Amino acid sequence: MHTFNDAADSYVAHGGETRYLPRLIERFGPDDVTTVTPVAVRTAAVELFPNASPATRNRHAITPARAVLYHAHEMGWRMPARIRLFLAPKTRVTVPASRRWLETFIDRCDADNLPHLAACVLLMNLCGARVSEAINLLGEHVDLRERTALLVKTKTSLNSLRYMPDHLVERIRDLGLAPGERVFRYTSRFSVNERIFAVCDRAGLPYKSSHTVGRHAFATNALNAGVGVRVAMDAGGWKSSTIFLETYVSTVDAGRVVRDRFNAIHHSDQF
Repeated sequence: MHTFNDAADSYVAHGGETRYLPRLIERFGPDDVTTVTPVAVRTAAVELFPNASPATRNRHAITPARAVLYHAHEMGWRMPARIRLFLAPKTRVTVPASRRWLETFIDRCDADNLPHLAACVLLMNLCGARVSEAINLLGEHVDLRERTALLVKTKTSLNSLRYMPDHLVERIRDLGLAPGERVFRYTSRFSVNERIFAVCDRAGLPYKSSHTVGRHAFATNALNAGVGVRVAMDAGGWKSSTIFLETYVSTVDAGRVVRDRFNAIHHSDQF
């Protein structure tokens, strides 16, 4: 017999996220994984989060339970389980930072002599780093020759290696790196967001949080640049394609892009 706890441990060992698992493990841990039914999961979501919205129940209970139970199916420990999400109203769409927004923001940082903030925002935007990962980046985590930054785990159980574009490498090199010292000097995500707000105000830009200018923009920009979904997910450290596509990705002129591609194919076929 394999328990839900066994399935969760195996899921994490294979790279699954741990953030929302503790309460599910507390609820189902010793149970035979074959007895954890869709009804049981939906009931647990309501009981564990009695005052939460449907979207929160989906995020904190249904989605992680789905992931663990599907992993158990892949391991041959149970049959697949189809667990319905709670119906959740559509929330306001987050508009990620555009290239023009980012250029204006960085120009304002340069004018205000804020090189650490500029480099921090670029790391989040170009590498999909969370603000907590960015502020915890130490000198020894950066390899300027290989142009990589090792993001120490925050939400996931594994550290994540990110590859930095040349202009970001140059900015980080100019900051000066020292082992044991924070690359961007900030110690709190609140400080980063307060500085972003202040720069946006001086630059006449709409405020965008570190998450919006970082992971949201990274996902959208990667796909709009023609990168495949799987490649973009792996580059930014996403495990769930559902969360990646439904939460983080926006399109830019989708209809026009598809039209232009179809036109290109049509004209190429004529010759």
